[in-house]
Amino acid sequence: MPSFDFRQWARRAADWAVDYLATVRERPVRAQTAPGAIHQAIPAEPPLQGEPMEAIFADLDRTILPGMTHWQHPRFFAYFPANSSPPAVVAEFVTAAMAAQCMLWQTSPAATELEARMMEWLRGMIGLPPSFAGVIQDSATSATFAAVLTARERALSYMSNTAGLFGATPLRAYCSAEAHSSVDKAIRMAGIGHQNLVKLPSAGPLCSLDVAALDEQIREDKAAGMTPFLIVACLGGTSVGAVDDIARVADVARRHGIFLHVDAAWAGSAMICPEFRHLMRGAEAADSFVFNPHKWLFTNFDCSAHFVKDPKALTYTLGLRPAYLRTLGLGDNEIAGVTDYNEWSVPLGRRFRALKLWFVIRYYGVEALRAKIRDHVAWARELAGLFDADPDFELTSTPVLALFSFRYRPHGFAGDDAALDRLNTDLIEAINADGRIYLTQTRHQNRFVIRVQVGQTDTTRADVLMVLEVARELAARIGREG
Repeated sequence: MPSFDFRQWARRAADWAVDYLATVRERPVRAQTAPGAIHQAIPAEPPLQGEPMEAIFADLDRTILPGMTHWQHPRFFAYFPANSSPPAVVAEFVTAAMAAQCMLWQTSPAATELEARMMEWLRGMIGLPPSFAGVIQDSATSATFAAVLTARERALSYMSNTAGLFGATPLRAYCSAEAHSSVDKAIRMAGIGHQNLVKLPSAGPLCSLDVAALDEQIREDKAAGMTPFLIVACLGGTSVGAVDDIARVADVARRHGIFLHVDAAWAGSAMICPEFRHLMRGAEAADSFVFNPHKWLFTNFDCSAHFVKDPKALTYTLGLRPAYLRTLGLGDNEIAGVTDYNEWSVPLGRRFRALKLWFVIRYYGVEALRAKIRDHVAWARELAGLFDADPDFELTSTPVLALFSFRYRPHGFAGDDAALDRLNTDLIEAINADGRIYLTQTRHQNRFVIRVQVGQTDTTRADVLMVLEVARELAARIGREG
């Protein structure tokens, strides 16, 4: 593409992005297309000759946009947020233009050294001590996988990468039933075997891991000749925001010499607000800690902050230095951010993810980022209180930061639990088909419940309170039709 045309279409793309974000609240939050409709609308064979950009943009609007669920919609209350922001989008445009491979220091010194500094900024922003070093991973799933592999190697004296797991004492990992499925996936991929992931009960208003049961299980496994090697603690579980007592879990890990990983993928961003840091008390004793700025720190996917107490343990596990990847003259020394971050990650190739963090933090400043998160928490708690006060609804989990769950239980309802589950299934399907808001479900204490999380960049208090308005309206309709 000639430079003149590139300039024209780059401007067109920027205008498209601004118009999209300015009008996104006018669209249904969740895609309303039927399964397979987009696939059928796209030609089965690629064009043999190039097509004009005008036609491509026209098809973007006509074919692709109707099939998108709008994650940047201010009434997106499903899953967890993947909130972006204008400075992050601008940074991603710059990143895409440079298209740098940031696998080694010498392949992009500025990318490497900016990443080192951004991890120092984030570490200070959430209150982790300087004893942690950090790396940006693509997702918390990758960070957890790296933690599992590192814990495995440490437990086996760094021999399993060389000799494999054949004949090794069975390894055991521990977490609560509230832990994210990425833990299960990491255990499988690391060759530990899913049956060696022990999921322990949780209890209390924060659905915290039963620490006494954890300690007892570890003692039993040791007596049976197994090797406990990893504990994963939750800080803001995906289902209902479970928070483990990290300090007490860390005491157990230290007593038994077990690697401790803290999964704070969603809630970690809120730790930039000092008043919420009681939830992470004890995290300074962990071996690794992960949170996703791409969830709730206004920095678009992918950007996961992975902190480790012992970087050498991580690089001994993941690092390889063939001749073609060595930086001549640097040797094995790492100074002031001069790091080959590919040795800290599973993939060799690495994107320039630090740039968007730099743009976002500098543009907003820490205080404005804190203010946004505080608003989200306050509005979620206000909404939870309104659901709790409504005779036709009930809270099913305590609000944790900006997340809670509820279910529809009409006043005087006499049906059984199965009937109530069906009623709430009908309600959430009606809500998401309606398009004004978007919610998702989970199972909590063996009940079908509806989750609400508040975290979208441009959401307002009025957007949040609309959840109750829509739920009431559609629940009443279901009641009439039922």
